[in-house]
Amino acid sequence: MAAQDIDRTGLSGHMGERGALRVRLDRLVREAAKFGAVGAVGLLVNLVVFNLVRHATDVPVVRAGILATVVAIVFNYVGFRYFTYRERDKTRRTKELSLFLLFSVVGLVIENGVLYAATYGFGWDTPLQSNVFKFLGIGVATLFRFWSYRSWVFRSVPLPAEAGESFLERGRDRDRIQS
Repeated sequence: MAAQDIDRTGLSGHMGERGALRVRLDRLVREAAKFGAVGAVGLLVNLVVFNLVRHATDVPVVRAGILATVVAIVFNYVGFRYFTYRERDKTRRTKELSLFLLFSVVGLVIENGVLYAATYGFGWDTPLQSNVFKFLGIGVATLFRFWSYRSWVFRSVPLPAEAGESFLERGRDRDRIQS
């Protein structure tokens, strides 16, 4: 094999690597955008319900936060299943829903734990402070939810063996053919 062939093979292998990385990055950006769109509406649902319950009833602030989070969780599941992750595996819905609820409850604890600490730990209980810490808790919990939902709940459909082949395996096969 000539030096030119090695350079071309290396270059095309490297470009293939970059192309695959670019495709994966583009998919992640689109997924994050869809997750963000559903999450933004879910955030609005969460904050509206929180403020309605907080100001129209005598329900304590953290209980109002928990109730609002539960309503947002239901809204978000529908949005994630039928918009963000609609192309993902749909064969294991019971397991998917169970994992979604498990990770959502962890997110609920994170989200309302921040609100609880601010309200009862520091005495920050004005409407503005409650909304700031509710929003902050939602932000922290959202990072956890994005990771857990994409990793465990809405799993990718397995690719055929050939499509899942790594660029290293393709490179070895190409080298064997050229030898």
